Amino acid sequence: MHTASLPDSADGTSAHFRDTGDCPPSADRAIDLFFELFSGLPRQGPGSAADTARALALVPPLPPSARILDVGCGTGAQTIDLARATPAAIHAVELHEPFVRDLAAKVRRLSLDGRIFPSVGDMRHLAFPPAHFDLIWCEGAIYNMGFDAGLEAWRPYLREDGHIAVTEACWFTAEPPHECREFWDAEYPAIRSIDANRAAVRWCGYELVGDFRLPASAWWDDYYLPICRNLESFRKRHPGDEAAATVAAQTEREIEMFRRYSDAYGYVFFVMRVTTLS
Repeated sequence: MHTASLPDSADGTSAHFRDTGDCPPSADRAIDLFFELFSGLPRQGPGSAADTARALALVPPLPPSARILDVGCGTGAQTIDLARATPAAIHAVELHEPFVRDLAAKVRRLSLDGRIFPSVGDMRHLAFPPAHFDLIWCEGAIYNMGFDAGLEAWRPYLREDGHIAVTEACWFTAEPPHECREFWDAEYPAIRSIDANRAAVRWCGYELVGDFRLPASAWWDDYYLPICRNLESFRKRHPGDEAAATVAAQTEREIEMFRRYSDAYGYVFFVMRVTTLS
């Protein structure tokens, strides 16, 4: 999620979750509670198989020799979709080790060994050689680095004319409601308009192939509604626990913010091609 409520000291790479490294004990506990609340979800953030397919359709067909890097893959819902839609080998990198174990189990169950290679890793320090990938994919995680920083940092890993596809939170209006603006100023002040991100694509050395907004259903169906179902049992497991109550309340606030203001903001899928390599 574009998780509003994780401690400020946690700042890393997991899909919709931040890094747990170097956090004080209270922050560690809050992050543990977040992972507990968000466990078992179909996806770790807004998105759908249909959105993944729509973005992939903007990329030229990939040959069997192609390599895809899925950054901040979470438990790999989109990773599986990419494997089903392409013949490429997919390296799926995720910071939170339990998510990697979950994806590895799915890979074995679906007999995708040899096609998908899950690994624990940090999007800020990727362990791959330059010009190694035909396509880099990142659904809902680039915000951990920042849109521009992520695009610039990952560009060297792409082959000439390689493509990158990412989702990023954007304003849909020039004048968001005051409450909505305050919420995002506190939680993700780097949020900006679609046009501003389009300009950033060019500044970072890419040509925009296409972009589209994710529908509200991409937030609700496999993400917010399952979280809502988790909240009741989460509270029952932690009666009288102030930290757990805070996590639950902050999560509900994020959901309510989207319920009220989804016309003002949301995720946009940006698909782009490398034009210059550093």
